[in-house]
Amino acid sequence: MSIDPKKSGHTGIRLPLNEDVFFETKDVKPSPIYKFLTVLGIAVVLSYVLTLVIYRGLTSYWKSTYTEAPPSREGMTPTMPPEPRLQGMSGHLTDPQQDWRRMVKADNDANNELGWVDQQAGVARIPVRDAMDLIVRKGLPSVPAMPAEKK
Repeated sequence: MSIDPKKSGHTGIRLPLNEDVFFETKDVKPSPIYKFLTVLGIAVVLSYVLTLVIYRGLTSYWKSTYTEAPPSREGMTPTMPPEPRLQGMSGHLTDPQQDWRRMVKADNDANNELGWVDQQAGVARIPVRDAMDLIVRKGLPSVPAMPAEKK
């Protein structure tokens, strides 16, 4: 078996057939790649060291400026916020639903009872139904017309 490229009987590796075409002995120079990888490795290590220094510096700064939380209030009775408190919150002794029902009942009772608001001035309170019947029978009081504007 011969390595001569001019022999046509060889079916293995085919070398170029032209006399003026050939390959370089070294296609890639490894020294720039090694230099780049070395510089990249050094940059990664330096950035890690810089990050670690910053982290430790900030941690020591935060520890030096940290103030302890006030002591726990275990065993102390809870203090209530000042009045007026929201209904339904702890410390509020009444039920909000019951308060609502009581208010609606008081409003309905006030709308359905007779009484004097100011007896000397002649102002009375009458039930809403009676007031509506009076308006239907007598009509609304007339309001005097506004005087025309002078230009």
